[in-house]
Amino acid sequence: MSSGFPDKDKRVTLEALAALVPNGASVALGGSFLHRGPFAFVRELIRQEKRELEIIKQSPGYDIDILCRAGVAARARCGIVAMEGNFGLAPHYRKAVERGALALEEHACASLTAGLRAAAFGVPFQPCGGLHGSDLTRINGWQCIEDPYGSGEKTWVIPAITPDFAVLHASSIDRDGNVRIAGTYHWDRILSRAAKSVLVVAETVSDEDFARQPELTVVPYFMVQAYAVLPGGAWPGSCWPAYEIDYPAVEAYLSNEPGALEAHLARAPEARSEHHA
Repeated sequence: MSSGFPDKDKRVTLEALAALVPNGASVALGGSFLHRGPFAFVRELIRQEKRELEIIKQSPGYDIDILCRAGVAARARCGIVAMEGNFGLAPHYRKAVERGALALEEHACASLTAGLRAAAFGVPFQPCGGLHGSDLTRINGWQCIEDPYGSGEKTWVIPAITPDFAVLHASSIDRDGNVRIAGTYHWDRILSRAAKSVLVVAETVSDEDFARQPELTVVPYFMVQAYAVLPGGAWPGSCWPAYEIDYPAVEAYLSNEPGALEAHLARAPEARSEHHA
């Protein structure tokens, strides 16, 4: 698993990691709902006043909501979108779609995954079941093709989706950039294979020899462009088994009181931590 290039240091600050994303880029975000999302990275995009980003994620919530609230996201390809838990829908995301500030390509989680798989496999489209009767096919102009092997059945096919960046939050990373994720990795693996570049924020950097158990590496070092280390970087979401969702913080974020967003950003771990490098 070692890169063989010990002088190739991929570790950067959170600020430098977010600075790699230019305005107008397409960014696929890892995790699911309030669980192990790269939320410190998302907030840094806001602090750097990024604009016109496309956000790609099967099940976003807090991340797409705060990016819409701050005016960073201009386009999105999403499946289900919700704040999860006790909080219902994502209000700022919904308002952005309703007023035309966010151009939405609505997906099912399965159709978005099919598009990402097509990109990962290097083919122009991927079949997807379960779409017969759905208005998503009409809205998005997806094509239905005959089975070329003569069964007489038809299948919907989703065009390849290739994000410029996949941004993941990892449980741990070694110094070369091999990524480990405790528990389920949701769609992180396919995001990393579909994207042109992978950026990672990790809870901790490990001195363990990851080559001893290569099957635990979700993303190998040679796919990772750069990484930052930030304990608590998935706040206010969870990062199992290190910490759970901070429900009071999510509730405070959702406040419409003046200054609520600024107060939320100031409370974040990266705003109060010295662990930026």
